[in-house]
Amino acid sequence: MRGRVVAPAWSLALAVLAVGPLLGNGYLLLRDAVSTPRSYLTDSALGLSDAAPRAVPQDAAIAVLSSVVDGGVVVKILLVAALWGAGWGAAALVRRVLPGIRTSGEVVAATLAVWNPYVAERLLQGHWSLLIGYAALPWTVVAAVSLRQSGTWWPLALCAGAAGITPTGVLLVAVLALSVLFAPGGIRRGRRLLGTLALVVVVSAPWLVATAMGGSGSAGSDPAGVTAFAARAEPGLGTVGSLVGLGGIWNSAAVPTSRTTAFAAVGTILLLLVAAAGASYLWRRRRNPVLTAVIVVGASTVAVITLAATPWGLSVGEWAARAIPGAGLTRDGQKWVALWMPALALAAAAGTRRFGRPRAHAAVAVVTLLIALPDLAWSLAPVTYPSSWETVAQRVDDDHGDVAVLPTGTFRRFDWSGSAPVLDPAPRLLHADVVATGDLPVAGGLVRGEGTRATAVESVLLAGGSPAELAALGVGWVLVERGTPGALGDSARTLDGLEAVFSDADLALYVVPDATIVRATTSDRAITAVAHLVWAGVVLVAAAVGLWRRMVRRERSTDEA
Repeated sequence: MRGRVVAPAWSLALAVLAVGPLLGNGYLLLRDAVSTPRSYLTDSALGLSDAAPRAVPQDAAIAVLSSVVDGGVVVKILLVAALWGAGWGAAALVRRVLPGIRTSGEVVAATLAVWNPYVAERLLQGHWSLLIGYAALPWTVVAAVSLRQSGTWWPLALCAGAAGITPTGVLLVAVLALSVLFAPGGIRRGRRLLGTLALVVVVSAPWLVATAMGGSGSAGSDPAGVTAFAARAEPGLGTVGSLVGLGGIWNSAAVPTSRTTAFAAVGTILLLLVAAAGASYLWRRRRNPVLTAVIVVGASTVAVITLAATPWGLSVGEWAARAIPGAGLTRDGQKWVALWMPALALAAAAGTRRFGRPRAHAAVAVVTLLIALPDLAWSLAPVTYPSSWETVAQRVDDDHGDVAVLPTGTFRRFDWSGSAPVLDPAPRLLHADVVATGDLPVAGGLVRGEGTRATAVESVLLAGGSPAELAALGVGWVLVERGTPGALGDSARTLDGLEAVFSDADLALYVVPDATIVRATTSDRAITAVAHLVWAGVVLVAAAVGLWRRMVRRERSTDEA
């Protein structure tokens, strides 16, 4: 029993070490990550805007939870739980797939799962919800093994449901689960595969329904995003070398300092040496169908992502972005390398069996992994919103129309938020919908989003159009965010015709009279709400069943004792 506590406790310590400063007062606001004191169930949160529903059901879940607990606290809890779960899950994976490995090996696997470039880069990119899907991967293998052996469904349902907080998360779980379940052996293979496909569809209901209802699913994505978001070769490493070491995110700015120098190659070599130590042990167990499936999925993913970053692969991706609805979901190729992590964790754990002193080897391996990425520690810091944001949030209501924001654009650089660009917090802070194009500025250009109405609104503002033109587009408020770069055009002429209801050094809020109310229909909101409830229901029911079964096992153990 004591051995089973070590790896979870160590995983929690690593999680806290990685995000330590964030656990103080303040909010996570970094690149794509936006946490606010409160958010609301707007049409955008439900995925019913004309932009692609990339943050569904994440935004709706946070909106509901933040009505009870401060939204910043919710995000912190979920982020720490994700990192903790990744390490704990890697230890559980080792215990299930490699039962001959001791606690020392589980600790090494947990360290690799938490302390690697993928985690570091996704933290700095602000993809905290993607890390929930990442954390679910080792647990997914454990759940799939349980399904193969005993037909127990609730663990896989819990993994898929938790990962389903983002579309990418549930797809990661689906690929890994189906691969393990397809491997030879186990009971009722056909039934378990069909059941898993049905489960994936059910937990994907929020974004599948939102895509259909919102109308964005019929339009292709900007092909420019394929090249912009392709996996990137880090210093001293080719693309394949970066990916094999769990690095290679598209954004060269969203990486720890150590990954911007030749030390990136050193760190990758150290990580791979830890994993390579167990290669011979895994080879001797290659007839284990689950182990083989995990390794094949991971290695195949690395190969596919590498090919996708070649000129030929980019051409195919651009064609898919234009021709296939929803193909834009796959454009960030490097995020799929998460599927390689379980194989690396197993190999790293197996390395402790190669030498005569597993504890000593484990200690060396853990230190090596920490040295390979020293600046993952203390990597996030909270921000504090100026008081004017709360004032504006109290003034804006959803009965007067949507909100347009100046300067135009999706990202901001506030003095109080640090040097990195951040997503505009207004869409998640205000009770009314904020019209947003979804345009993403990247090095070398701009990847266009799907927000057609927002594009029209921005055109009116930049051209100095009349308040009536804004009102006709459903805009009832204009929020000016001061102290951040961005295009203003002739918008001052438009603002001169509006009534200012609030103004200070940080923000100015204007009201647009007689705005047309543009909202999703009641039926569309009801249907998407039901889809969200179905997803939440799967998570809650699976968790309840798991808790009940655990209590029953404890009672039986007590009675037998």
